[in-house]
Amino acid sequence: CVSLKLSQGAKPGIGGVLPAAKVTAEIAAVRGVRQGEKCVSPSAHRTFRTPRELVQFLVRMRELAGGKPVGIKLCVGTRVDVLALCKAMVAEGTSPDFVIVDGSEGGTGAAPLEYEDHVGTPLTEGLLIVHNALVGAGLRDRVRVGASGKVAIGSDIVKRIIQGADYTNAARAMMMATGCIQSQRCHTNLCPVGVATQDPRRARALDVADKSRRVRRYQEATVGQAVQLMASMGCSSPSQLSPHQLMRRVGYTDTRSYAELFDWLEPGELLAAPPRDWAADWKAADPDRFGTVPLPP
Repeated sequence: CVSLKLSQGAKPGIGGVLPAAKVTAEIAAVRGVRQGEKCVSPSAHRTFRTPRELVQFLVRMRELAGGKPVGIKLCVGTRVDVLALCKAMVAEGTSPDFVIVDGSEGGTGAAPLEYEDHVGTPLTEGLLIVHNALVGAGLRDRVRVGASGKVAIGSDIVKRIIQGADYTNAARAMMMATGCIQSQRCHTNLCPVGVATQDPRRARALDVADKSRRVRRYQEATVGQAVQLMASMGCSSPSQLSPHQLMRRVGYTDTRSYAELFDWLEPGELLAAPPRDWAADWKAADPDRFGTVPLPP
């Protein structure tokens, strides 16, 4: 599959920097940059400026990829933008094959602390927005939803599926299974355990044969625990999980299920008669504009 990254939970709204020391000959050849020079990724794409143009570009990506599944990864900013994307999908008669929702709790060893701690929508709220927007726009059966952001154990997987995901991704947990000690030196090329470095000498610290076994065992144990939890809940398939089965404490002696706490839209509901809590955002959503501020000419 091919994923178009719009934003990242650890630093939504800004791009990325690959330090010069990490731009090896191989990386330079793949990315089309100069070896040994800092590579700066911009905070926005120049190929499209509107939700409609984004959807059209996904069609082009699918053609260039020979029909492979294509999708987007984003940390949700506003519900209006998500709804604008849905309107563009409906208008163009096409959609991505998947959407990966990255929570603002997602991490990296090289993100500015202000962005890491205070920008973006947490995964729970982001998932609920994306899932319900797709359902309400009549698109959910065509788009798979992934969830990422501190997904580490079996209960995380079960919880995110209940909240609207079809599957989950894990990066931090896989890196720790590989040997990451969170020294936060990813951007320096001086990773002490060889996980996040292009330095051949430091990379020798990573025993591939040993770490691959650890990663496999971690993955098998995590998925196995998720399956066991679902069985304990009386479910033989993830599709049987329900918002009624996930509880949140709302007081010292009171808990409520996610079915009670949140709106769960019906298929096509936004197209027919948007519920009151969604009506204003649905009206404001424009397939030819991100946000509510007009683009400069």
